[in-house]
Amino acid sequence: MKSKKWEELDIPLSDAVLKTVKQLNFSSMTPIQAACIPILLQGKDVAAEAVTGSGKTLAFLIPMLELLQKREEKWKKMEIGGIIISPTRELATQINEVLAQFLERISSLKQILLVGGTTVDEDIAKLREGCNIIVATPGRLEDILSNCKDVNLAASVKSLELLVLDEADRLLDLGFSVTLNTILSFLPRLRRTGLFSATQTKQLQQLIRAGLRNPVLVTIKEKSSVSTPLNLINNYAITNAETKLAQMLEFIKIKGINLKYMIFFSTCACVDYFSYVIKAILPYSNVFALHGKMKNKRYKVFEQFRATESGLLLCTDVMARGIDIPEVDWVLQYDPPSTASSFVHRCGRTARIGNEGNALLLLLESEDAYIEFIKRNQKVELSMIQLKEPSLVEKCLKTMRNLQKKDRVLFDKANRAFVSYIQAYNKHECNLILRLKDLDLGKVAMGFGLLKMPKMPELKGRDVSSFQDPQIDINTLAYKDKQQELVRQEKLNTYRETGIWPGKHKRKQKQTEAWSEAKQKKVEKKEKRNKRKEKKALAGPVKKKRKKTSKEDLAELAKDIALIKKFKRKKISQQEFDEAFGVK
Repeated sequence: MKSKKWEELDIPLSDAVLKTVKQLNFSSMTPIQAACIPILLQGKDVAAEAVTGSGKTLAFLIPMLELLQKREEKWKKMEIGGIIISPTRELATQINEVLAQFLERISSLKQILLVGGTTVDEDIAKLREGCNIIVATPGRLEDILSNCKDVNLAASVKSLELLVLDEADRLLDLGFSVTLNTILSFLPRLRRTGLFSATQTKQLQQLIRAGLRNPVLVTIKEKSSVSTPLNLINNYAITNAETKLAQMLEFIKIKGINLKYMIFFSTCACVDYFSYVIKAILPYSNVFALHGKMKNKRYKVFEQFRATESGLLLCTDVMARGIDIPEVDWVLQYDPPSTASSFVHRCGRTARIGNEGNALLLLLESEDAYIEFIKRNQKVELSMIQLKEPSLVEKCLKTMRNLQKKDRVLFDKANRAFVSYIQAYNKHECNLILRLKDLDLGKVAMGFGLLKMPKMPELKGRDVSSFQDPQIDINTLAYKDKQQELVRQEKLNTYRETGIWPGKHKRKQKQTEAWSEAKQKKVEKKEKRNKRKEKKALAGPVKKKRKKTSKEDLAELAKDIALIKKFKRKKISQQEFDEAFGVK
């Protein structure tokens, strides 16, 4: 689709919107904007699919603002005309910031952000000040609609003009379908609805049928690739589990520490652990960590990384959707993502709105089939990069192990990271090609710099001979925190005395016994069972006890016999006999 100027729309935009668009340096519309804005302004519902980074935010914000401004009746202080629902607080915050720039020129409208990280009481206080546009995550919006009677938000949404579900496929992936249905039950049916996503799923089709009235379907695709931006160069490299971290850091040093990198890991525990490790190995770089379990810290870290000119953001897929971070030079995928669609969204954090970008996927030798899978499933071509032989292998291993020796907290983090990685790998969507049994778990453990192989079911019967055990008594590893170490020492003393490690919850400890004793008990039980079976066999089939006959039954029987005898002796007629027995 040819690029179109904002002034060329059939339905002219207000001066306030046009001036803000120019302030944001968007000289012309992207294809998704040119397609969706007229449809929504004409009062129709839209379900739009476009690659990540294509400019979907303005595609729904501009028509929402135009619709709200064109209403003849002035909006009341607490009357909601627009609602935007986003899957994560980071994306919701970002949309809210863009909206705020437009509302600087539109004083008649007010906005509010309803996400986690603040208390519901704080949100209620803001709502009382008045608002016309809500940007929210689904859980917080449902909570206030359903449970907060103080502000009666349910009554304020009756005039809703436009509902937007941004990253709608992600909303459903995160299990928000029930929450969305609850929210929809509060909203008026006579409204416009826009669904915006980067991928189409069966669940999304069901939501379109349930929540939209005869929607116009819009699909914007790149020429060379269905799923990723045209200016994005997708690469992959084959590496070794033992040297993966060293090779990635070597790659970053070659490309330049002065660039901006997003590094995706499969689990929160991996992000948590490797952030400490990378800070120690690259002490002069800005290293940030962000994952779903951080809660209140997430937004602060997100803003710090957005503001910095260079740095490394280690994150999980919580940052894979819709987030617009200025000038991300490289997206590095340390592990294959849990779903094929997540691969596309991870890559889409760079090469946004026409800018160039690069992505690199690190694969183990046993994972090379994933390249063909992504090509077939997401229509994404990957070019191979030959990584330089790393010189940091020894340094990485030494650093990881020294960190654990200095503070037991890092020993705990390393083990949690390894266990979570193995468990996530075992549950991978592509477990037919990414098989746990193909991994050399000893080398994987070396890649995490473990001091000891943890006890877990996945390691049972596996060859871990490639793990180089440093032969350290892990009980000697101490916490830096004195109070934490004191508690551990008390537990350790109890363990040495009783053989039982004291836990938070007292559990009934299973008494241990000698193997020979357990075997003897098993044999005795079996003999008793066999004797019971023999007795039953000798006794023969069990005779059923006859039910005792009552005196009344005996009297009735005697009476019937007397009648039969009378009939045989011809003392009574057939008719009298039949009447006596009740035969008609």
